[in-house]
Amino acid sequence: MIMNVLSLTPLKRWGRALLISVPVLAAQAVVPALLQPYTDQALMGVAQAQETKQEKKQEKKKQKTKRTQAMNNKVYKKLQEAQEAVEEKDIEGALEILSDLKNGKRPLNDAEMANVLNMDAFIYYTKEDYPGALNAYSRILTLPEAPEGTVIQARFSVAQLYFVIEDYANGVKALLEWFEFTEAPTASAYMLLSQGYYQLKEYDKSLKNVEIAINLYKEKGKVPKENWYGLQRFLYYDKENYRKVVEILREMLVHYPKKQYWMQLSGMYSELKDESQQLHAMETAYVQGMLDKEKELVNMASLFLLNEVPYKAAKVLDKGIKEKVIEPTSKNLELLGNSWRQAQEVKKAIPEIAKAAAKSDKGNLWTRLCSVYLDNDQYKKAVNACDKGLKKGGVKRVDNAYLVKGMAHYNLKQYKSARSAFIKAAKDKRSKKYAEDWLKFMDRELARQKSLEQV
Repeated sequence: MIMNVLSLTPLKRWGRALLISVPVLAAQAVVPALLQPYTDQALMGVAQAQETKQEKKQEKKKQKTKRTQAMNNKVYKKLQEAQEAVEEKDIEGALEILSDLKNGKRPLNDAEMANVLNMDAFIYYTKEDYPGALNAYSRILTLPEAPEGTVIQARFSVAQLYFVIEDYANGVKALLEWFEFTEAPTASAYMLLSQGYYQLKEYDKSLKNVEIAINLYKEKGKVPKENWYGLQRFLYYDKENYRKVVEILREMLVHYPKKQYWMQLSGMYSELKDESQQLHAMETAYVQGMLDKEKELVNMASLFLLNEVPYKAAKVLDKGIKEKVIEPTSKNLELLGNSWRQAQEVKKAIPEIAKAAAKSDKGNLWTRLCSVYLDNDQYKKAVNACDKGLKKGGVKRVDNAYLVKGMAHYNLKQYKSARSAFIKAAKDKRSKKYAEDWLKFMDRELARQKSLEQV
C-alpha cells in the first residue's frame, strides 16, 4: 500500500505594486511512503481463506459469491522468510526467495501469486525502481482469482505509482478505475485525483475533487490539511474569484495563523480594492510581530499612508530603523520624514528629511526641505537648503525652488536676493504669474516702507 503526501511550492504572486508579493501555490508532487505489506495477521487471514469487509461489499454489489483461495503453508513460510530478509535489508536475498516461489515446481494459485507480487512491488519500491513496482502491481490486476481486497489495493497503488513517475494521465485513469470498485473513497483519494487533474491543467475537475476532499473532512469534524486549502485557494485564484479566495484564507487563518496567509489576504483585499480591509489584514500580521523584513515594514508604512494614517506609518518606520531592520537609506528616511510631516510632527520630520537629503545624490530633497523650513519660519535654513539643492542639481521643479528661496530671502529682508530668485522663477511659465505677483508685491511693500521713512 502506498500513502501519498502532498507538497506545495510557489507558483503565483499576489497583490499590487505597494504590497508584498506573496507566493501562493505550485505544482503538487506525490511523495509516497510505502507501508509494510505484510503482517502475521494478514498472512494468516489469507491462509485461512477469510474474506475482508471490502470483499463482502463488492460481492453484494456484484451479486456473486467469491471465496478467497487458500495459501499453501510452505508458500506462507517462504513469504515470511522474504519479509525477514527485507527487514534485515537483504533485498537481493528476498528477491531470490520470491523468484524461487514464482518459478517453483508447484504453480502458485492466484491468491499466492498476488501476495508474492505484492512483496515484489514493495521491494522494487524501496529500491526506487518505480517501473518495477508498477509492473508488479499491474500483474496482480490480471489474476482472476486474486483476493478482491488485494486487487482493489493494487489498483490504488498503480494509480499512485503513475503519480510518482509523473505520468498523470494514466494516474488519473487508474484512480478513476479504482473509484469504480470502491464504495467509500477516502478524502485523501479525492485529493490525489484533484492533484492529477491539476497537473493535467483540468482545473474545474481539480476544484471539484479538492472540495469533495475538504468537505469529507469537515463532515467528520476534522480540520482539512493545510495544503488542501492551498490547492483550493489557487484554483479559485486562477478563476479570478477573489472573494472566494478571501473566504478560504480567512478560514485557513483560524487553523493555520501564518504570516504568509495574512499577507495573501491583504493582497486579495487589494485585488478587491478594499483598502481598509487590506490594511487591517497586514496590520494584524504586524502587531503579531510577523513582519520582520525591511520590505514588509516599508510596505506596512506605505499602507498606513495610503489609508491616511501617517502617524502609524512614521512609528513603523522609526521603530524599524532604530532596530536596524530598515536601512536608513535616503529613500526610507524621506518616507519617514514625509510621514512625520503629514502627521503634523514637523519637529520630527525636519531632521529625517535633512538626513535623507544629505544621503541623496540629487538636490530635489534639499529643495523640499527648503519648503519645510520656510513653513516653520526658519528662513536662513530655508535659503541654505535651496542653495544646496540647486547646486547639487537634479531638481525636478527649479522654478519652485527659486520661488521658495525668494520668499525666504524676502522674510530675511534680503530684497535684492529675493528679486533675483523671483526673476529666475518667472522664466518658467508654470511659475511666471506667481513670481511676477511676488515681485509686484515686493515693489509695493518697499515703496510703502520708503514713504513711511520720509514722513
